[in-house]
Amino acid sequence: MKEYQEKFIEIAIKSGALEFGSFTLKSGRQSPYFFNASKMLTSEGLSEIADCYIEAIEESSIKFDSIFGPAYKGIFLASVIGAKLKNKNIPIAFDRKELKNHGEGGKIIGLPPTGNVLIIDDV
Repeated sequence: MKEYQEKFIEIAIKSGALEFGSFTLKSGRQSPYFFNASKMLTSEGLSEIADCYIEAIEESSIKFDSIFGPAYKGIFLASVIGAKLKNKNIPIAFDRKELKNHGEGGKIIGLPPTGNVLIIDDV
């Protein structure tokens, strides 16, 4: 296991984001664990997990033109990862669960994802 993977698991357990037991998932399936990224919502936790994601992204050599974070937990993950990417000006977007009929309207906030899109979520 790589150092950033160990660090991510350590943060997830320390914050309570990774729980073990018996859980019924949204799909109805049973799982021996449950991951809730929102429990890592501290300035230190977000910074550390963003570093882990960035190491994984860089190691994969994946090429992307924009970042998309699906509502809701993907929003803060994509935002903090995008903010920490050095020397890159990557557009970041996320969606709303409901269509907005006033103001700028629509379902997408930010520049619409284009090209190769890196989707960041907690799943």
